[in-house]
Amino acid sequence: MTDQTTKASLPAQSPPVEPPPPATGQARSRGNWFKGDGAEPLRRNLGLIGVLVILVIIGAVTRPELYGDATWVKNNTFTILQQASAIGVVTVGMTFVIIGGGIDLSVGAIIAVAGVWSTTLATQSYGTLGMIFTALVVGVSVGLINGVLISYGRLVPFIATLAMMVAARGVAAQISGKQTQVSANTTINDIASTRWLGIPLLVYILALVVAAGWVLLNRTTFGRRTVAVGGNPEAARLAGINVKFHTVLLYALSGLCCGIAAIMLTSQATSAQAAMANLYELDAIAAAIIGGTLLSGGRGTIIGALFGVLVFSTITNLFAINNLSTEAQNMVKGAIIVAAVLVQQFRYKSLTQLLGRTKS
Repeated sequence: MTDQTTKASLPAQSPPVEPPPPATGQARSRGNWFKGDGAEPLRRNLGLIGVLVILVIIGAVTRPELYGDATWVKNNTFTILQQASAIGVVTVGMTFVIIGGGIDLSVGAIIAVAGVWSTTLATQSYGTLGMIFTALVVGVSVGLINGVLISYGRLVPFIATLAMMVAARGVAAQISGKQTQVSANTTINDIASTRWLGIPLLVYILALVVAAGWVLLNRTTFGRRTVAVGGNPEAARLAGINVKFHTVLLYALSGLCCGIAAIMLTSQATSAQAAMANLYELDAIAAAIIGGTLLSGGRGTIIGALFGVLVFSTITNLFAINNLSTEAQNMVKGAIIVAAVLVQQFRYKSLTQLLGRTKS
């Protein structure tokens, strides 16, 4: 009697539910990963590779006599990479600045003042190392001034770097006397014409800077702090990050990249002048945006920025071989920039959700 009463008072137990097979769950997670936010840089990079392929196809259709020559295709590829080398180096520094929540409109002017300062007769008298050292120090110094004005002077990055863009161009014009300064250093001049294993030295420099930037952004504390500062400065400060000092370092890094680019451009032209690297700031910002760097900060990739540079360099080359005007080229670049910003605002995932709600 007691046993029956006890059994009746106990709640009924539901049969155990077997877990789903692990293989199905793993396959499902892999499929969801590619569709999620974590794979967004990969999807964007694949899209940019597709754009490059389309541009090559357009070139082959419009100029079949050129693309039918294998030697010309090889040389033209190296020409595109050489044209992308200097702006690619600048874009690496710009990408760090934008990820950190800033903007730098003075990169072209920094290149000009670094190039002009390094090609003065006094600087050239110190030889190759003296010229390289001067260009790098001038670039870093101007970048530090930008960072200090923004971090400790509390100026808006747009205003601070816009003022520096005007001031640095003025300094470059004052130093050069508004004249083109010829580089008499054969070592510097030979950088643009030197090839190792058939590949231009400028391409090696670009690859080295991109690799260093990738490691710095993805494998170091500096890179993680950059993302944190750009994503949420107040949260980064509460986490113990010196946001002001880190911002100064970001602009110094951008200035360093400008100093490297100044040497590269001086080598290509065997001279420097106050008007060199005109509108480089717009090209660098556009390439970074095309590569997936958010203008609001907190997200971006070095590889994506490199693909953005290659897209613009390929477009420039495509217009050149078809004898099209620079004005049309600028209009196409502007349309691409607008499209890239729109993609950032209206993500593909949001679009598919909208379409799904519409169908239902």
